[in-house]
Amino acid sequence: MLRTIDLRGTRPSTSELLALVPRAGVDVDVALEVARGLIDDVRERGSEALLEQSERFDRVRPAAIRVPAAELAEALDSLAPAVRAAVESTIERVRAASRAQVPAPTTTVLADGAVVEQRWQPVERVGLYVPGGKTVYPSSVIMNVVPAQAAGVRSLALASPAQAAHGGRVHPTIAAVAALLGVDEVYAMGGAGAIGAFAHGVPDLGLEPVQRVTGPGNVFVAAAKRLVAGVTGIDAEAGPTDILVIADATANPDFVAADLLSQAEHDELAASVLVTDAPDFAAQVQERLAARLAATTHRERAETALTGSQSAVVLVDDLVQATAFTNAFAPEHLEIQTADDDDVLARIENAGAIFLGSYSPVSLGDYAAGSNHVLPTGGTARHAAGLSAATFLRPQQVVRYSRAALEAVAPVVAALSADEGLPAHGAAVTARFEG
Repeated sequence: MLRTIDLRGTRPSTSELLALVPRAGVDVDVALEVARGLIDDVRERGSEALLEQSERFDRVRPAAIRVPAAELAEALDSLAPAVRAAVESTIERVRAASRAQVPAPTTTVLADGAVVEQRWQPVERVGLYVPGGKTVYPSSVIMNVVPAQAAGVRSLALASPAQAAHGGRVHPTIAAVAALLGVDEVYAMGGAGAIGAFAHGVPDLGLEPVQRVTGPGNVFVAAAKRLVAGVTGIDAEAGPTDILVIADATANPDFVAADLLSQAEHDELAASVLVTDAPDFAAQVQERLAARLAATTHRERAETALTGSQSAVVLVDDLVQATAFTNAFAPEHLEIQTADDDDVLARIENAGAIFLGSYSPVSLGDYAAGSNHVLPTGGTARHAAGLSAATFLRPQQVVRYSRAALEAVAPVVAALSADEGLPAHGAAVTARFEG
């Protein structure tokens, strides 16, 4: 099932660990030229290009790219009561957690009349992408929209691919959740073209450019995000999902197997990794994983992921070595199931989201934990963070100095500006005290 990487008896350096970590064979670079062509086509031909791209990639031509208000209302009215209750519960939890992510403004008084204020200003308009390829993700509507609303974003546009199974409409559950959240600007468009439409706007649709694009997608969406990053902000180049579980002999092997399989069913390129200091436990997980795989709905897809180069059992000497490997891997989702989870957690530096204990599975975070499931993938958690209210906020410093406070620091400005060969900088201060 999972291949084995045996690190026992070794102490690899950080660079050696980075070379050892299993990764999916995905290279955003190879998708760049295709994505660039799709974006340029949308810039040049607008909605007609989007319609043609939908026919090409989604096998359907939308009746309308901008989803009519009546269609959104119809979708919400038709939402199954049990699903609506689950959606509303998830919205409430994510909203509470997102509100806590908004920093309070602060004021620093450096001297009498010398004040620097820190404020957090939301971007005015964002484009939110919700994928719809192998499956659809109404939960991703919540994870994108709610933190943007918590941050105070005033204008939200949402895009999701047209669905052939629904007559070229956006998936009705996605439309319903958007309506429930008060998002009335929804577009039936997908892939790199949708990202380009958000970044550059589509005048014949009345689609205005956005200041930030967020949301997961395939390799072409990731490539498109890289290409538009100089025009608009992005959250991250999200790629195939990954899960890493640190577990010792005290963990439940069936729980761990179930969690590894839960992410493998997403995509053939999904990564499922177990890091353990207990070889017998690893064998038990492999056995339970095989049994669960045989009974799962998306067996073929999950088996491809589990047997791929990106998935593995990593055997280590101890949990210290386990955390060193984990920090190099920088998982999107990290589970810790050990005798002392907090001790292991204290050594973790790089992870998108962390799930502690036997009863905090990743799938809880995918839906109802209150945390956000739009997270950095492919090792980018070494330098990137998951989606949150902070994604939509810009820190701004407001400087307030009185005449006396400026006069007190005038010699500092004059000395530094003279040393840097920029005397006009100093003169801009001293001019206020001449005569």
